[in-house]
Amino acid sequence: MSIKKVMTMFALLMGIACASYAQGVTNDSTATAKEDGLELVKDVYPQTEEDGDLYHGLTKKLMFDRMIPPHGLEVTYDKTVHILFPAAVRYVDLGSPNLIAGKADGAENVIRVKATVKNFRNETNMSVITEDGSFYTFNVKYADEPLILNVEMKDFIHDGSTVNRPNNAQEIYLKELGSESPMLVHLIMKSLHKEDKRKVKHIGCKRFGIQYLLKGIYVHNDLLYFYTEIKNQSNVPFDVDYITFKIVDKKVAKRTAMQEQVLFPLRA
Repeated sequence: MSIKKVMTMFALLMGIACASYAQGVTNDSTATAKEDGLELVKDVYPQTEEDGDLYHGLTKKLMFDRMIPPHGLEVTYDKTVHILFPAAVRYVDLGSPNLIAGKADGAENVIRVKATVKNFRNETNMSVITEDGSFYTFNVKYADEPLILNVEMKDFIHDGSTVNRPNNAQEIYLKELGSESPMLVHLIMKSLHKEDKRKVKHIGCKRFGIQYLLKGIYVHNDLLYFYTEIKNQSNVPFDVDYITFKIVDKKVAKRTAMQEQVLFPLRA
């Protein structure tokens, strides 16, 4: 037998041995993973062979308990859909240029939505954040004749049902309120108005038939709540346009500048 044939047989035997060893290592590691309670399946990230629905890096899948269920909404080109919210709208985001939306003139809690093109095929979405910290999301599609043109989004305080409570209502914080939840601020103001007790009895004024009373001062998380009341005993009816407060010097010496600091309430 020649040396060349011996070397060829030796290389073949080495290849078979290495393949068997690799298969044994793979089976052992799979068995070890199963013993440890791990399942090496395609759902484990990262995956390098695909880019479609997978992410680069170590990630965790979002489950359905983390999902905020959207509302279904139909829009059309020739008609306008109006959505009434329980509080003033602070933020609106449209998922496609096929939609146009904006606040109704003179109303802070009404959004009008319609399609900018006829018969768009792809479904899109819309998200809304209101002043009370509630978050609403909609899946929007085109319809020649929408079933509902006027929608009222009730909150859980309004209808007394937890089913219609906006998802993550207390998780959205607004800049002017700092670390205080907008929903909690709304509940505190609602509670003070319902209780209607006059804790402060010596601060108020009355002039020309108009009486203004300070009925209580409350504090919670660095926010001051002034419970006030206005009585109109004159013969001229009027609506309150806005309310402001001023911090002024109680005593001003002669030939000194008078300083005033105007404060606007965060909620009224």
